[in-house]
Amino acid sequence: MDYLEVNFTLSPYEEFIADLLMETLGEIGFESFQLADQQFFAYIQESNFNQKILDDKLSKFEYPVSIDYNILLLENKDWNEEWEKNFFQPVLIDNDCVVHSSFHQKVPEAKYDIVINPKMAFGTGHHETTALMLGELLKMDLIKKNLLDMGCGTAVLSILASLRGASSVVAVDIDDWCIENSMENIRLNKIKNIELRKGGAEVLKDVHVDIVLANINRNILLKDMKFYAACLPTGGELYLSGFYVEDIPMIEAEAEKNGLQLAYFKEKNNWALVKTIKK
Repeated sequence: MDYLEVNFTLSPYEEFIADLLMETLGEIGFESFQLADQQFFAYIQESNFNQKILDDKLSKFEYPVSIDYNILLLENKDWNEEWEKNFFQPVLIDNDCVVHSSFHQKVPEAKYDIVINPKMAFGTGHHETTALMLGELLKMDLIKKNLLDMGCGTAVLSILASLRGASSVVAVDIDDWCIENSMENIRLNKIKNIELRKGGAEVLKDVHVDIVLANINRNILLKDMKFYAACLPTGGELYLSGFYVEDIPMIEAEAEKNGLQLAYFKEKNNWALVKTIKK
């Protein structure tokens, strides 16, 4: 499949505004982002791109910033090589889990060693939300537990859950590229108990698990939280990330509507993770 690279320049540039704009772009089909020198690059499948919708979103962006962009059609290339060029480095989480690519030569030692060749899929552990989720997984008791990973991206969360003793994992993503990349990463890590499903909440009708991880964007979490809750028994745990600390009240309100009680939240650079428990 062919991808478009859209190079955004913000004036004035503020990192939190770039983060908010990336969240907005995620709502209209953009899949991955790279920051570089006070600008950022956003990637979307050519077939999913609609310039009129993009311009409409930018015209309604709530912050006073000038946004310029240009579009480049990318050939179907070796994205592992591209990530290497763009300085994807090993990530160490709580000194217990290291996430790195197969091309890395110097990798810190850790109890859980995960190989991720990310291609275009989100989820290397660099982003705050992925790091927060990985940190939670390191603290969970996963022995004999069944787990659902919504918006699995590279399957890094699913892989760590399996390594930590989960009985089974269902990993779901709506994007073909993410499913393809997840399959590759699952093979690289020699994992046997992850089931991949392509789609959204509609593929969850027969899913019954003890724990749900959903690291997506705020609007999808709010829309689909009822489906995640339906997968859980009383006492089951739903971990949500992909939003900001200031979004927690609306996340909590939607959780309450669906029989979920807020247990706690954590934050990293204003990105939030919320744990809820089904009542």
